[in-house]
Amino acid sequence: MSKAKRVQEAIERKRHERHKHILMIVAVLAIVAAGISTMYFGMQGDSAKDDGEARQAALVSDHSPAFGNSNARVHIVEFLDPACETCALFFPMVKQWLNEEPDRLRLSIRHVAFHSGSEYVIRILEASRNQAKYWQTLEALLASQRLWTANHTVLQDKILPVIAGVGLDTEQLLADMNSVDILARIERDKKDSILLRVSATPEYFVNGRPLPSFGQQQLLDLVREELEKAY
Repeated sequence: MSKAKRVQEAIERKRHERHKHILMIVAVLAIVAAGISTMYFGMQGDSAKDDGEARQAALVSDHSPAFGNSNARVHIVEFLDPACETCALFFPMVKQWLNEEPDRLRLSIRHVAFHSGSEYVIRILEASRNQAKYWQTLEALLASQRLWTANHTVLQDKILPVIAGVGLDTEQLLADMNSVDILARIERDKKDSILLRVSATPEYFVNGRPLPSFGQQQLLDLVREELEKAY
């Protein structure tokens, strides 16, 4: 065999070995990439699951005032600011639905203070629960909202006069509104509203589903969908 041929064969062997080496590296990298991808999407799935569980926990409203059948299969959770004009506008409509479907609908109210001074009113509302007069107090406040707000700010000295007809023990009310239990409930509603990304009121969740877009008709459609699915 000539020297030139031997040299050519050696070159070919080296080229073949280099090609095999490159293929091995590519195969190893592919395995590593597949492992990283599996791990990443697994982490993404775990994260989505954790987020879903956190949202579900944030919607639990056992500590909240509720209206309607406790066994109803359609549950409306409303985040409400008592100084919010739109909340006052929507509430009679939602109450009418509850009266029309007393066995199939339930409403829970979560309080969130977006307007200046609203937390004071929320503490009054929470304290009224100790006298079993929450719903009467809420309706009185929403119906007279224009009398105790100005420029989206609560006028604290106007609150007690507008709820005088409810029949509350004012001394007890003022004492209870600063209790540890009430402050804890308010703080929980605040934290849950942040987790659920509630940025305005009223905000509704129907069986855990948020409104696709805001509006009375959109809320009605969502409630009807859930009623049809549940019953």
